[in-house]
Amino acid sequence: MAFFYQMAKQYNPSVVEKSWYVWWEKSCVFVADASSSKPPFVIVLPPPNVTGALHIGHALTAAIQDMNIRWRRMSGYNALWVPGMNHAGGCGEVDM
Repeated sequence: MAFFYQMAKQYNPSVVEKSWYVWWEKSCVFVADASSSKPPFVIVLPPPNVTGALHIGHALTAAIQDMNIRWRRMSGYNALWVPGMNHAGGCGEVDM
């Protein structure tokens, strides 16, 4: 007998990641060890543009950074991916 399940039409991170988040925190995946003897590797994650309009470039950048952080961590680095500062502040500035 075959069973068919209806797949959600869109990804809902609150449902999927809820069970994982506790494990991630217990495993310290969001923390780098300052006293580690492993070589450090850090990437600063830029925030969205001041306009709030995200595009495929944001997704590509995040995917590449995510891949690099995971690869470095698996390669023995003390890796950390941290939120950064607005790199495109010019959008919100007014020239006088």
